[in-house]
Amino acid sequence: MIAKVPPMGWNSWDCFGAAVTEAQVRENAEYMAKYLKEYGWEYVVVDIEWYQPGADSHEYEPFSELVMDEYGRLYPAVNRFPSAADGRGFTTLAEYIHSLGLKFGIHIMRGIPRMAAHKNLPVKDSEFTAKWVANPNSVCAWNPDMYGLKCETNEAGAQAYYDSIFKLYAEWGVDFVKCDDIAREYPHCMKEIELISKASRNCGRDMVLSLSPGPSPLERAEHLKTYANMWRITDDFWDRWDLLLDMFERAEKWSIHSAPGHWPDADMLPVGALRQCNDESEWTHFTEHEQITMMTLWVMMRAPLMIGAHMPKNDTFTLNLLTNRAVLDVEKDSFCGHQLYRTETEIAWIAPRKDGDGVYLALFNISDQDIISAINLTAYELDGYHDICELWEKEQRTVIAGGKLKANIGADAEDKCLSDNIPAHGARLYRLK
Repeated sequence: MIAKVPPMGWNSWDCFGAAVTEAQVRENAEYMAKYLKEYGWEYVVVDIEWYQPGADSHEYEPFSELVMDEYGRLYPAVNRFPSAADGRGFTTLAEYIHSLGLKFGIHIMRGIPRMAAHKNLPVKDSEFTAKWVANPNSVCAWNPDMYGLKCETNEAGAQAYYDSIFKLYAEWGVDFVKCDDIAREYPHCMKEIELISKASRNCGRDMVLSLSPGPSPLERAEHLKTYANMWRITDDFWDRWDLLLDMFERAEKWSIHSAPGHWPDADMLPVGALRQCNDESEWTHFTEHEQITMMTLWVMMRAPLMIGAHMPKNDTFTLNLLTNRAVLDVEKDSFCGHQLYRTETEIAWIAPRKDGDGVYLALFNISDQDIISAINLTAYELDGYHDICELWEKEQRTVIAGGKLKANIGADAEDKCLSDNIPAHGARLYRLK
């Protein structure tokens, strides 16, 4: 099974936008292999416009010249990816990343390059041409590089083009494809998703298929689960508290759809050094407590974990955040994580362990002030657990008598309760056994 557990890796967008280079990809891959691989991090994903020679920021250059072959298939720009010379595409870079014990991924836009349609290039191994399969009325609102395909009126031609590019990616050694401008485009994207999924599954190589951007419509969950391994539940997620607070509602709605092979995607983790193509001194705007909250929510809902930082600049806090084995284990050892309750100041999530050896419990302080949080373990039938460890601080916690908290949570004297100090915008993550 592809993506039996939520994929974990790095994506170049948050730190380098469309401007990432081969040297930067290799540098981050080497860091991952040295410091993160043993904790389960494995995917190295090159994000958008690797085929655009002039890309230099998070912005797009409309109608720019793109690098492609005689069949309208995009190739890496050699000035940014020197190993792509002589028609090698991403083969050499993928081989290097595989040699580190990691996996390689790329970003694509749905559709076919408009340049290919204007030149009416042939679609490889088919009777079709680019002009015949392209739909000029289907253009991304924020990046006009591509035309969508005539998936309804020329399904065979659209399938032939998608088959041609995924076979190329398989030859390159690609393990992960993030397809953009599609996840929130229901209902007219349904057929295109199905054709892309078929191409990825028939290309001769296992590939994780990730769909972006969000928010994907919740009512299309079963379709997404059938045809993709990941799909975005949000638009681009950045280092702002309001976006993180909003994610709790999305996570609560989507968490029931997290299962082996298909994972709701809360987007990348904007930690560490970000937006490096704009300012090399730029750092995440999240506080340390907010980063702990983000990681805790992502692992409790079992979302894919994709690092957005330029990792060689990681400080001690960021490295520790990404290598807390007990926290990361929640992703693969739990199931059915979901919201337990929500108040104006607190949110609680719970997730049982697959092996039956206890549960994970997360308490979040969503207020702007430090609080003393308390939960009545007896009321939630958690009073049978006596060993409680807080996984971020790696410290034991003590069950207390409910009478001390009666005024706070209405506990009876004999009830067992858990109380803890939680900083503003912070979180605690416990294993109870």
